[in-house]
Amino acid sequence: MPVQSEVRRSVCALDCPDCCALLVNIEDGKATRLRGDPEHPITRGFLCAKVTRYLDREYHPERLLYPQRRAGAKGEGRFERIGWDEALDTVAARLRETAERYEPESILPYSYAGTMGYLQGSGMDRRFFHRLGASRLDRTVCSMAGMAGATEALGLRYGTEPEQFAHSKLIIAWGANILGTNVHLWPFIVEARRKGARFYTIDPVRTRAAHTADRHFEIYPGSDLALALGLMHVILRDGLEDKDYVARYTEGIDALRRRAAEYPPERVAALTGIPAADIEMLAREYATTRPAAIRLNYGVQRSDRGGRAVRAIASLPALTGAWRDVGGGFQLSTSHAFQVNRAALERPDLQKKSPLGREARVINMIELGKVLEETANPGIHAMVVYNSNPAAIAPNQRRVMRGLGREDLFTVVLEQFQTDTADFADILLPATTFLEHTDAYFAYGHHYLQMAHAVVPPPGEAKSNVEVFRLLAERMGFDDACFRETEEEMIRGLLASGHKFLDGITYERLEAERSVRLNVAHNGDPFLPFAEGGFGTPSGRCEFGAEVLEYAPPVESRLGAWADGRYPLEMVSSKNDDSMNSTFGNRDDVDRQTSAAWLNPGDAAARGVVTGDQVRVFNARGSCLVRAEVTGDVRAGVVRVPAVRWPKHSPGRQGVNVLVDDRVTDIGGGPVFFSCLVEVEKCGD
Repeated sequence: MPVQSEVRRSVCALDCPDCCALLVNIEDGKATRLRGDPEHPITRGFLCAKVTRYLDREYHPERLLYPQRRAGAKGEGRFERIGWDEALDTVAARLRETAERYEPESILPYSYAGTMGYLQGSGMDRRFFHRLGASRLDRTVCSMAGMAGATEALGLRYGTEPEQFAHSKLIIAWGANILGTNVHLWPFIVEARRKGARFYTIDPVRTRAAHTADRHFEIYPGSDLALALGLMHVILRDGLEDKDYVARYTEGIDALRRRAAEYPPERVAALTGIPAADIEMLAREYATTRPAAIRLNYGVQRSDRGGRAVRAIASLPALTGAWRDVGGGFQLSTSHAFQVNRAALERPDLQKKSPLGREARVINMIELGKVLEETANPGIHAMVVYNSNPAAIAPNQRRVMRGLGREDLFTVVLEQFQTDTADFADILLPATTFLEHTDAYFAYGHHYLQMAHAVVPPPGEAKSNVEVFRLLAERMGFDDACFRETEEEMIRGLLASGHKFLDGITYERLEAERSVRLNVAHNGDPFLPFAEGGFGTPSGRCEFGAEVLEYAPPVESRLGAWADGRYPLEMVSSKNDDSMNSTFGNRDDVDRQTSAAWLNPGDAAARGVVTGDQVRVFNARGSCLVRAEVTGDVRAGVVRVPAVRWPKHSPGRQGVNVLVDDRVTDIGGGPVFFSCLVEVEKCGD
């Protein structure tokens, strides 16, 4: 018989700004090739290396195919196959029993961005846990500190469109490894550089993007607020601000002048490690080049003062008037422009009051280890984990592992592979990939809303998150009509927000076009959200907030309060170029890449370390064994351990997050992954 072949359309659901449109070659019902859709204005016909190989994951022999029940000790990872009815009946009975015995707040959902789809990420699951009265999870692990800082300054977290970077004359990638984590922005930067634009990077690591830059500024981790204040000092001292824009559309300039005066380049050089002359040069170039754009990424906010660092950086385009220009401004995330009806999707109105008459408590996901060890009333006695792998990605890893290992903790895990977290499950349920279910997708690097249906059938008995929580709701006796909604009905409700950005974007239009630009500007014009003010702050202006911008070094840094010489190196565990957090951690090449410590040649020589040596990276919280890579791509005093290796692949089952404290950022409750003091020593000869 002839091979039945066709091309179907899909959308990449991985946690990436680009949210790529995909073309999938199908032969006899099986996907054989993934390509970027050349008709999509951002994807433009190419994919990153991660997604190009996604079919290896889709058809991997280790995919979870059937529901399973734990058959060994917690963490041992031994299971036996059971049927879906038994699995769902067991989960429903245990959740009901836990809620009745300890109160519903003793149940904790734990999820993040394993999928960026609206429905599979925050749809039927949210409805289920709201109706149950479970504790609410504050999902802070990636972006909340930065979101809080940008909101304080701008009110509306809108950003410069990626297409506009092609018109920029100066582009500053601040803590943004564009070639590794935002590759579809790169063609616009290349276009700008062909027309004469300059491209600068600010990062403690010389990333792939930094290797291509006209200038790279090696900054110490967590000192970004000091640098932003130093740039403001030069701009205001030399009268380079856009006085008209500042007068019309900003608040607090006098206080900012006083604050910035405290941060002359010489002082900032000592705080950041960037020479004073370079700070002077960067400030003048930024203020006098039009248009100038800053691409800020979330690495900046993963330190003690990270939220306020983002606030200061987000204020720079208002100080210089860069928001007025096509190709000017600032981009951290575009996601706030997706003004969908989240209330209709998530149904917070279903929340039950706790026995104390208040809404269910909120638990910060960063503090999972602490929460699982607490004896507060009620403690956590059941967890449902999906779209996340906390045993690998959460800080203070040893504490998290101890908590997950509690015999009295009933744990359900929805997964595609047997991760470290899955090893601790009592019930393990097989989940679909984005190629196997229907969803709608926002982006945080562009302004195109997308939808995709399943292009291949699920393997084995895998089910989507929507279906699992729909079935659990039925078994729990939740008879609200929303639990019977189809995916189509959920998407229709999501689109019914009444916001001008969504006007005319219907289910039918998404069905036909699959990718639709938000109505952020008329007739496809460039989106200039703050060209004439229009900030979403209480004052309606960009609020500089100088009173909260005083810089103090992170407590775990070379100048911090905890620096006593025992752990002299500052560790950053930045994203690995060829993986996505822990998503591809079962691949051998990813495991090799994430089992390395990058050391500056001077730091390596002082410790007798050469490339290839096994080294121990350690502090008071724990240690991990990795392979040394001696390179000038990290500045002196800094060590980089790429994130995130599966702990089960590490000696002693200790990954990099065993080293990271679970304290939170200044605002937003985010993690401090990049404010971490360590020492490195060679292991044997």
